[in-house]
Amino acid sequence: MFGLIFTKAAGLVAWTVLVALSVPYLSETFAPQISSITSFISGLPVPLPDHPLAKPLKFFRNTTTCTEEHQKPFFCDVSHPYKTELVSLDPLIIYIHNFITRSEITSLLGTAEPRFKASVVTKHGRQQQTQDRTSSSAGLPRDDPAVKCVLNRARGFMGTMLRDGWDEMGPPQLVRYRAGQRFNVHHDWFDRPLLANDGSDRVWNRVASFFAILQDNCTKGETHFPHAKPIISPSPWNEPMWRGGLEDQKLKNVTDLKPLWREHEDGGLAFRPVAGNAIFWVNLHANGTGDKRTNHAGLPLGDGLKTAMNIWPRRYWPYE
Repeated sequence: MFGLIFTKAAGLVAWTVLVALSVPYLSETFAPQISSITSFISGLPVPLPDHPLAKPLKFFRNTTTCTEEHQKPFFCDVSHPYKTELVSLDPLIIYIHNFITRSEITSLLGTAEPRFKASVVTKHGRQQQTQDRTSSSAGLPRDDPAVKCVLNRARGFMGTMLRDGWDEMGPPQLVRYRAGQRFNVHHDWFDRPLLANDGSDRVWNRVASFFAILQDNCTKGETHFPHAKPIISPSPWNEPMWRGGLEDQKLKNVTDLKPLWREHEDGGLAFRPVAGNAIFWVNLHANGTGDKRTNHAGLPLGDGLKTAMNIWPRRYWPYE
């Protein structure tokens, strides 16, 4: 019986000491709520310390921000669905709906943001700035999780166009346009194939291109293919070139309905920027020479910001 009483008394004293030691810290954080506790403790035979508690007690305070606490590593959705639509057969141009996810866009932009600098073009084997291209660009590391995720999806899209172990996807790039910036008519393929930089006796060229939109909060800034022709011309009643695109917009309660592409007044096709969607086209003829019909331009941006991702798959040949 005496042992039970002693155990309870010891527990009460230990609890009292713990509360007493905590009061100075608690009073700093919860001053209005602590007065009733101090009144109760003052009547107990345990003296309160007459000095501030050591700062290390603040170790128990949660200083993790909401952003840090909920930040999660990037997850690649390998089964992400997308929809394709043939726009032109010769040259081959395919429109890809929902090619890149929102989480991929967020991750790609975060990786690229500190890397943007004035865009360059390759002329006479040298990279240089020019008034033909006034945008900014950022190279992306191929080992980045989001970059690998998108490149693997693009690789799967190409199927047998690339030979595993011989060809490759190539380093991707983000490009950004602000008001008034443009990229005049150009082609993605090189006039002469370039030597491989892996020490092998090979040359390569850009067999195809993906142009995927990441940010579309802008006006104008279409991608214009002056020599491309649609599979089916618009009807005499000026119906949109792709009615499915308009139906999708209606389901999303978009009031300003616009076709995803149109016949440009100067000829060819013009694609408006839509975040998440991409354009794919084949750059080379079967004999490996460049197809001039794939010449295209980034038309001047109106207001806002347009950011896109360039992917240039590389096809290799033995050097002759």
